[in-house]
Amino acid sequence: MPVSSTGPDSDETASSGGADAARASSGDTSATQTSKDSQEDGALPINELFYSLQGEGILAGVPSVFVRTSGCNLRCWFCDSYHTSWEPTHARMGLDEIVAEVESFERADHVVLTGGEPLLHEESVRLLERLSERGYHTTVETNGTIFRDAPIDLASISPKLENSTPTPERDPRGEQSGDGAGDDAESGQRSAGDSSRDSDGIASRHERDRIDLEAMARLVETYDSQLKFVVTDESDVTEVESILEDLRAASTASIAADDVLLMPEGATRDRLAETRTRVAELAMEHGFRYTPRLHVDLWNDAPET
Repeated sequence: MPVSSTGPDSDETASSGGADAARASSGDTSATQTSKDSQEDGALPINELFYSLQGEGILAGVPSVFVRTSGCNLRCWFCDSYHTSWEPTHARMGLDEIVAEVESFERADHVVLTGGEPLLHEESVRLLERLSERGYHTTVETNGTIFRDAPIDLASISPKLENSTPTPERDPRGEQSGDGAGDDAESGQRSAGDSSRDSDGIASRHERDRIDLEAMARLVETYDSQLKFVVTDESDVTEVESILEDLRAASTASIAADDVLLMPEGATRDRLAETRTRVAELAMEHGFRYTPRLHVDLWNDAPET
């Protein structure tokens, strides 16, 4: 069910982070950290809602209903859900409407709440409560910068590494994202349409906010969880190991290597063909799990997969 038809969301919600994210992790739901609209009308900004196979992580291959919210507090240059982060679009859906749509997929008993960053929205908690009451297994896919108390069966935490930070050479609308627009990679110059992103400080905010150890520690202490990192080379694994060391020091939870998954970067089959073998080798070398991107292997970059 495509629902991304009502135009862009306000960047006030979509670009928050840092101190605001820390406040959200301790229970503060300020306007910059949650959707004001969802608080006011009991609805969520939904980019798409569909039935497919879980493509990543320990539940890869499980038939699931995906509820994708719009709005994110980070700006990964390789984001595979561009229209939930860089240019958010959505339709507002009430919780009753969302639950009814989920229930229409009669064979599914797993629901994945994803984004964007679904924990930006306070109403996500109430949606998860309703789904839990109906017996659904719920996975929440989160970047790990926000904690909320909710009935979550699996917290799929994807901390963002330095390789996610946008630069003039790594623009989400440039050649590396496949549309051939944006950067002049040789000169390192952005096209005129991207100048506002530099002046807005999006890259610096992303770099500042991408890791929140306090929120991540609460997530792994509270929920069954997996830590899923997008990796391209050995330097990324060095950063993964550093984050794990800091997280183990900050948390009372036991975090085993088996809880850590390395995932290749790539939203298309062609890009995955370039990255996945090396990431699989790195997983074996360091004793971590490797996770495929099954949906990309099966359907490439088609929507609602």
